[in-house]
Amino acid sequence: MKTWLLLLAFGLLPLLALAARPLTPPTVVYLVRHGEKDLTPGVADPLLTTAGEARAQALADRLTRELPAALFTTDTRRTRATLGPLAQAMHLTPLVYSAKEPTSLAERINQQYDGQTVVVVGHSNTLLPLLAALGVRETVAELKDDEYSYLYKVTLRDGKPAKLEISHYGKHLEAKL
Repeated sequence: MKTWLLLLAFGLLPLLALAARPLTPPTVVYLVRHGEKDLTPGVADPLLTTAGEARAQALADRLTRELPAALFTTDTRRTRATLGPLAQAMHLTPLVYSAKEPTSLAERINQQYDGQTVVVVGHSNTLLPLLAALGVRETVAELKDDEYSYLYKVTLRDGKPAKLEISHYGKHLEAKL
């Protein structure tokens, strides 16, 4: 009987040790395109339209509860304005990144924000390279010029493939979907 109890105890110890380890939370990266921009010809760095400003507020309403640790934006007025309401709600200063260097941003997120949530605002032609740099292997359709409502959620866990979830946010285009 003693032998049986010893075998049982020693057999369960490794399982108990695994159960006692705290689970490392995943790193979660939300990516969005900037809100609707002013299409006036000849404007090099356009502002958001009223619809874009409403979308920026919808982004804040959607992601405030996710408690992002960092906000990343390219150096354009429309991306900064898209993050404005969320930055204000979270009391965070958006960090500027180069859209031409998606691998650098992915490495920075992995190194500095492991186990945390971050939000990245980019452009229709920069989000797919960033998804790839984060390890997303699924094929994702390119954004059309009039598509602003996509919300990409990438979940990163050590040793596992990146998990992608795609949803939409903001009332303006949800009715169109």
